[in-house]
Amino acid sequence: MWKIAVGFILFAALAMFMLSRGGDVDMSGEKHGDIGHVEAPATAASGVASAPAADASAPKQ
Repeated sequence: MWKIAVGFILFAALAMFMLSRGGDVDMSGEKHGDIGHVEAPATAASGVASAPAADASAPKQ
């Protein structure tokens, strides 16, 4: 049992060492309202809405 605890401590120490050497690692959790977050424009919805209008303007035979 003590071997499992020692192994966990060694693995956690190795993981923390590698994370600290990795550079800019943010361990603070989720961020809401981030300035860097940009949503895609809703162009697909406007394209679908214009499709029936194109059919209505076609000449009827």
